Amino acid sequence: MNSLKDRVAIVTGASRGIGLGVARELVQRGAKVCVTARKPEPLAEAVNELGGPDVAIAVPGKADDTDHQQEAVAKTIETFGRLDMLVNNTGINPAYGPVTDIDPAAAAKILGVNVLAPLSWIKLARDAWMGEHGGSVVNVASIAGLRASPGIGMYGVSKAALIRLTVELGVELGPKIRVNAVAPAVVKTKFATALYEGREEEVASHYPLKRLGVPEDVAAAVAFLLSDEAGWMTGQTIVLDGGSALGGGL
Repeated sequence: MNSLKDRVAIVTGASRGIGLGVARELVQRGAKVCVTARKPEPLAEAVNELGGPDVAIAVPGKADDTDHQQEAVAKTIETFGRLDMLVNNTGINPAYGPVTDIDPAAAAKILGVNVLAPLSWIKLARDAWMGEHGGSVVNVASIAGLRASPGIGMYGVSKAALIRLTVELGVELGPKIRVNAVAPAVVKTKFATALYEGREEEVASHYPLKRLGVPEDVAAAVAFLLSDEAGWMTGQTIVLDGGSALGGGL
Protein backbone atom coordinates (compact mmCIF):
# COMPACT_ATOMS: atom_id res chain seq x y z
CA MET A 1 0.00 0.00 0.00
CA ASN A 2 3.01 2.33 -0.32
CA SER A 3 3.02 2.39 -4.12
CA LEU A 4 2.65 6.19 -4.13
CA LYS A 5 4.82 6.98 -1.11
CA ASP A 6 6.09 10.58 -0.98
CA ARG A 7 4.24 11.58 -4.15
CA VAL A 8 1.90 14.55 -4.26
CA ALA A 9 -1.43 14.90 -6.06
CA ILE A 10 -4.11 17.44 -6.79
CA VAL A 11 -7.61 15.96 -6.94
CA THR A 12 -10.36 18.26 -8.16
CA GLY A 13 -13.97 17.91 -7.06
CA ALA A 14 -12.77 16.03 -3.99
CA SER A 15 -15.07 17.11 -1.15
CA ARG A 16 -17.25 14.02 -1.64
CA GLY A 17 -18.04 11.11 -3.94
CA ILE A 18 -15.51 9.81 -6.43
CA GLY A 19 -13.05 12.64 -5.81
CA LEU A 20 -12.92 12.08 -2.06
CA GLY A 21 -12.67 8.34 -2.65
CA VAL A 22 -9.70 8.89 -4.94
CA ALA A 23 -7.99 11.21 -2.45
CA ARG A 24 -8.51 8.66 0.33
CA GLU A 25 -7.00 5.88 -1.79
CA LEU A 26 -3.97 7.99 -2.68
CA VAL A 27 -3.30 8.86 0.95
CA GLN A 28 -3.64 5.20 1.93
CA ARG A 29 -0.96 4.43 -0.66
CA GLY A 30 1.43 6.94 0.87
CA ALA A 31 0.70 10.09 -1.14
CA LYS A 32 -0.09 13.61 0.00
CA VAL A 33 -2.97 15.47 -1.61
CA CYS A 34 -4.46 18.85 -2.33
CA VAL A 35 -8.23 18.58 -2.60
CA THR A 36 -10.32 21.18 -4.37
CA ALA A 37 -14.04 21.93 -4.67
CA ARG A 38 -16.28 24.96 -4.51
CA LYS A 39 -17.29 25.01 -0.82
CA PRO A 40 -14.74 25.45 2.00
CA GLU A 41 -16.65 23.63 4.74
CA PRO A 42 -16.96 20.20 3.07
CA LEU A 43 -13.32 20.50 1.97
CA ALA A 44 -12.22 21.13 5.54
CA GLU A 45 -14.12 18.02 6.62
CA ALA A 46 -12.43 16.08 3.82
CA VAL A 47 -8.98 17.17 5.00
CA ASN A 48 -9.78 15.98 8.52
CA GLU A 49 -11.06 12.66 7.21
CA LEU A 50 -7.93 12.19 5.11
CA GLY A 51 -5.63 12.63 8.11
CA GLY A 52 -5.15 16.35 8.57
CA PRO A 53 -2.65 18.90 7.28
CA ASP A 54 0.32 16.55 7.35
CA VAL A 55 -1.12 14.67 4.39
CA ALA A 56 -3.82 16.93 2.92
CA ILE A 57 -4.59 20.54 2.20
CA ALA A 58 -7.70 22.14 0.71
CA VAL A 59 -8.00 24.97 -1.79
CA PRO A 60 -11.62 25.97 -2.44
CA GLY A 61 -12.69 27.44 -5.76
CA LYS A 62 -14.37 26.78 -9.08
CA ALA A 63 -12.62 24.20 -11.23
CA ASP A 64 -12.84 26.37 -14.36
CA ASP A 65 -11.47 29.50 -12.65
CA THR A 66 -7.87 29.98 -13.79
CA ASP A 67 -6.99 32.01 -10.69
CA HIS A 68 -8.18 29.12 -8.52
CA GLN A 69 -6.20 26.63 -10.60
CA GLN A 70 -3.03 28.67 -10.25
CA GLU A 71 -3.56 29.06 -6.51
CA ALA A 72 -4.07 25.32 -6.02
CA VAL A 73 -0.97 24.39 -7.99
CA ALA A 74 1.15 27.03 -6.22
CA LYS A 75 -0.05 26.07 -2.72
CA THR A 76 0.48 22.38 -3.40
CA ILE A 77 4.10 22.90 -4.39
CA GLU A 78 4.66 25.43 -1.62
CA THR A 79 3.28 23.02 1.01
CA PHE A 80 4.55 19.66 -0.18
CA GLY A 81 7.46 20.61 -2.44
CA ARG A 82 6.31 18.89 -5.62
CA LEU A 83 3.37 17.89 -7.83
CA ASP A 84 3.55 14.39 -9.27
CA MET A 85 -0.09 13.55 -9.97
CA LEU A 86 -3.27 15.28 -11.12
CA VAL A 87 -6.78 13.87 -11.10
CA ASN A 88 -9.33 15.87 -13.07
CA ASN A 89 -12.51 14.69 -11.40
CA THR A 90 -14.76 17.76 -11.47
CA GLY A 91 -17.72 17.40 -13.82
CA ILE A 92 -21.07 19.11 -14.18
CA ASN A 93 -24.37 18.37 -15.88
CA PRO A 94 -26.79 21.24 -15.31
CA ALA A 95 -29.01 20.43 -18.29
CA TYR A 96 -31.19 17.41 -19.02
CA GLY A 97 -33.01 16.62 -22.23
CA PRO A 98 -32.24 16.37 -25.95
CA VAL A 99 -28.98 17.88 -27.15
CA THR A 100 -30.91 19.85 -29.78
CA ASP A 101 -32.90 21.59 -27.04
CA ILE A 102 -30.03 22.61 -24.79
CA ASP A 103 -29.39 26.28 -24.17
CA PRO A 104 -26.12 27.32 -25.85
CA ALA A 105 -24.87 28.96 -22.67
CA ALA A 106 -25.47 25.74 -20.71
CA ALA A 107 -23.69 23.72 -23.39
CA ALA A 108 -20.71 26.08 -23.28
CA LYS A 109 -20.56 25.81 -19.47
CA ILE A 110 -20.58 22.01 -19.60
CA LEU A 111 -17.77 21.96 -22.13
CA GLY A 112 -15.87 24.62 -20.22
CA VAL A 113 -15.88 22.74 -16.92
CA ASN A 114 -15.68 19.18 -18.24
CA VAL A 115 -13.13 19.65 -21.06
CA LEU A 116 -11.37 23.00 -21.11
CA ALA A 117 -10.78 23.16 -17.35
CA PRO A 118 -8.98 19.79 -17.29
CA LEU A 119 -6.79 20.99 -20.15
CA SER A 120 -5.93 24.13 -18.21
CA TRP A 121 -5.12 22.14 -15.04
CA ILE A 122 -2.84 19.85 -17.03
CA LYS A 123 -0.99 22.74 -18.65
CA LEU A 124 -0.42 24.40 -15.26
CA ALA A 125 0.81 21.15 -13.71
CA ARG A 126 3.17 20.64 -16.64
CA ASP A 127 4.58 24.13 -16.43
CA ALA A 128 4.92 24.13 -12.64
CA TRP A 129 6.51 20.70 -12.13
CA MET A 130 5.67 17.76 -14.36
CA GLY A 131 7.26 19.05 -17.54
CA GLU A 132 10.68 18.92 -15.91
CA HIS A 133 10.28 16.18 -13.32
CA GLY A 134 7.65 13.92 -14.88
CA GLY A 135 4.19 13.05 -13.68
CA SER A 136 0.91 11.29 -14.28
CA VAL A 137 -2.61 12.56 -14.99
CA VAL A 138 -5.97 10.78 -14.81
CA ASN A 139 -9.11 12.32 -16.26
CA VAL A 140 -12.43 11.06 -14.91
CA ALA A 141 -14.64 10.61 -17.96
CA SER A 142 -17.81 8.48 -18.23
CA ILE A 143 -19.33 5.70 -20.27
CA ALA A 144 -21.68 8.44 -21.43
CA GLY A 145 -18.74 9.54 -23.57
CA LEU A 146 -18.56 6.15 -25.27
CA ARG A 147 -22.17 5.52 -26.24
CA ALA A 148 -25.47 7.31 -26.63
CA SER A 149 -26.77 8.73 -23.37
CA PRO A 150 -30.31 10.09 -23.90
CA GLY A 151 -31.24 12.82 -21.46
CA ILE A 152 -27.64 13.66 -20.62
CA GLY A 153 -26.40 13.92 -24.17
CA MET A 154 -24.36 17.10 -23.83
CA TYR A 155 -22.67 15.67 -20.76
CA GLY A 156 -21.84 12.65 -22.92
CA VAL A 157 -20.46 14.90 -25.64
CA SER A 158 -18.19 16.59 -23.09
CA LYS A 159 -16.93 13.27 -21.75
CA ALA A 160 -16.29 12.01 -25.29
CA ALA A 161 -14.21 15.14 -25.83
CA LEU A 162 -12.35 14.48 -22.55
CA ILE A 163 -11.52 10.96 -23.71
CA ARG A 164 -10.24 12.33 -27.00
CA LEU A 165 -8.24 14.98 -25.14
CA THR A 166 -6.66 12.18 -23.13
CA VAL A 167 -5.53 10.51 -26.36
CA GLU A 168 -4.06 13.70 -27.81
CA LEU A 169 -2.22 14.62 -24.62
CA GLY A 170 -0.88 11.10 -24.26
CA VAL A 171 0.98 11.75 -27.51
CA GLU A 172 1.90 15.38 -26.88
CA LEU A 173 3.14 15.10 -23.30
CA GLY A 174 5.06 11.82 -23.44
CA PRO A 175 7.51 10.62 -22.34
CA LYS A 176 7.63 12.88 -19.26
CA ILE A 177 3.90 12.94 -18.49
CA ARG A 178 1.45 10.06 -18.80
CA VAL A 179 -2.23 10.93 -19.37
CA ASN A 180 -4.96 8.32 -18.96
CA ALA A 181 -8.67 8.25 -18.13
CA VAL A 182 -11.36 6.20 -16.47
CA ALA A 183 -14.93 5.93 -17.75
CA PRO A 184 -17.32 4.82 -15.00
CA ALA A 185 -20.94 3.82 -15.39
CA VAL A 186 -23.38 4.75 -12.61
CA VAL A 187 -21.52 5.17 -9.31
CA LYS A 188 -23.44 5.67 -6.08
CA THR A 189 -22.71 9.32 -5.39
CA LYS A 190 -24.81 12.41 -4.74
CA PHE A 191 -23.95 13.64 -8.26
CA ALA A 192 -25.52 10.54 -9.84
CA THR A 193 -28.51 10.23 -7.50
CA ALA A 194 -31.06 11.08 -10.19
CA LEU A 195 -29.91 8.07 -12.22
CA TYR A 196 -30.70 5.44 -9.60
CA GLU A 197 -32.54 6.83 -6.55
CA GLY A 198 -35.59 4.77 -5.73
CA ARG A 199 -34.78 2.17 -8.39
CA GLU A 200 -31.28 1.01 -7.63
CA GLU A 201 -32.13 -2.68 -7.93
CA GLU A 202 -33.75 -2.12 -11.32
CA VAL A 203 -30.79 -0.13 -12.64
CA ALA A 204 -28.29 -2.65 -11.29
CA SER A 205 -30.16 -5.52 -12.91
CA HIS A 206 -28.84 -4.37 -16.29
CA TYR A 207 -25.25 -4.81 -15.14
CA PRO A 208 -23.77 -8.32 -15.42
CA LEU A 209 -22.16 -7.81 -12.00
CA LYS A 210 -25.60 -6.89 -10.60
CA ARG A 211 -24.57 -3.86 -8.62
CA LEU A 212 -23.83 -0.20 -9.13
CA GLY A 213 -20.34 1.18 -8.70
CA VAL A 214 -19.03 2.77 -5.53
CA PRO A 215 -16.29 5.42 -5.28
CA GLU A 216 -13.76 2.80 -4.16
CA ASP A 217 -14.14 0.99 -7.50
CA VAL A 218 -13.05 4.09 -9.37
CA ALA A 219 -10.41 5.09 -6.82
CA ALA A 220 -8.52 1.80 -7.15
CA ALA A 221 -8.34 2.14 -10.93
CA VAL A 222 -7.22 5.76 -10.72
CA ALA A 223 -4.48 4.88 -8.24
CA PHE A 224 -3.26 2.12 -10.54
CA LEU A 225 -3.07 4.47 -13.52
CA LEU A 226 -1.14 7.02 -11.47
CA SER A 227 1.35 4.46 -10.18
CA ASP A 228 4.47 3.01 -11.74
CA GLU A 229 2.52 -0.22 -12.27
CA ALA A 230 0.91 1.56 -15.22
CA GLY A 231 4.22 3.02 -16.36
CA TRP A 232 3.79 1.78 -19.94
CA MET A 233 0.26 3.14 -20.33
CA THR A 234 -0.71 6.51 -21.74
CA GLY A 235 -3.64 7.85 -23.73
CA GLN A 236 -5.85 4.99 -22.54
CA THR A 237 -9.32 4.90 -21.02
CA ILE A 238 -10.29 2.15 -18.58
CA VAL A 239 -14.02 1.38 -18.61
CA LEU A 240 -15.51 0.73 -15.16
CA ASP A 241 -19.10 -0.30 -15.80
CA GLY A 242 -19.93 -3.53 -14.02
CA GLY A 243 -19.93 -5.18 -17.44
CA SER A 244 -22.85 -3.16 -18.80
CA ALA A 245 -21.16 -2.53 -22.14
CA LEU A 246 -20.97 -6.27 -22.72
CA GLY A 247 -24.70 -6.50 -23.36
CA GLY A 248 -25.24 -10.08 -22.31
CA GLY A 249 -28.67 -10.13 -23.90
CA LEU A 250 -30.08 -7.55 -21.52
